[in-house]
Amino acid sequence: MKQGAHGSAATGIPDHPADATRVPAQPRAADVARERDTSTPEARGEHTHSERPIPQPRAVVQRSSVRGQILDALRSALVTGELKPGEVYSAPALGDRFGVSATPVREAMQQLALEGAVEVVPNRGFRVVERGTRELAELAEIRALIEVPVMLRLARTVPAARWAELWPLAEDTVRAASSGCRATYAESDRAFHSALLALSGNEQLVRIAEDLHRRSQWPLVGGPPRPGHADLIADAAEHTALLEALIARDLDVVRALVGEHFAGAA
Repeated sequence: MKQGAHGSAATGIPDHPADATRVPAQPRAADVARERDTSTPEARGEHTHSERPIPQPRAVVQRSSVRGQILDALRSALVTGELKPGEVYSAPALGDRFGVSATPVREAMQQLALEGAVEVVPNRGFRVVERGTRELAELAEIRALIEVPVMLRLARTVPAARWAELWPLAEDTVRAASSGCRATYAESDRAFHSALLALSGNEQLVRIAEDLHRRSQWPLVGGPPRPGHADLIADAAEHTALLEALIARDLDVVRALVGEHFAGAA
């Protein structure tokens, strides 16, 4: 995605992207100071039998929500290409962009660094990792090695009624594809695949698959053009066709559709 005429020079992100996540205002300084004040028994969580326990300050919940929303916004910016491979972004500049302090941005960026999406640049910020088409093909191959055997096993054992319960998720991918928003489609696509694999009862499998899915959505350097509107619609159509085949327990069609789905991802 190209930078708009009024984009922020500090961040490289347009001032008003179409699918930017709005973040609630930060707690006031006085509220934060009270939260950190441990000089009283109440602040330390202590209480006597004659006093009712004081609930956790509201600011703690709000802070966690801010960090999570910033992380979601940054992931979306990676998918849409607003965060460009090789570019360095500072937490204070991104904080100004989202209207929050640098702290939740830095925490979110550190999570992305753990996931391999960015790398820390001392005294500067975080650089978006540069990836090529070979890495994307390798990720697609790994996903196929993991998911295809599981899908075929589930196709033999899961009742049709259980598969039918996933129709709303498949329809969500179709609506997301119709919107043309890559970030929205990536999230609905991840939710659909995760729900399919969750029927295996293997939570570790689902987590690994979700990680691979997110990594496959990161921007490429010198790679092919990003999927267009028609590509997203075709990809979503494969979800509904796959679900129909699973409900009918047509293993040959399931095998073909899953194989083609990951071949297209490469």
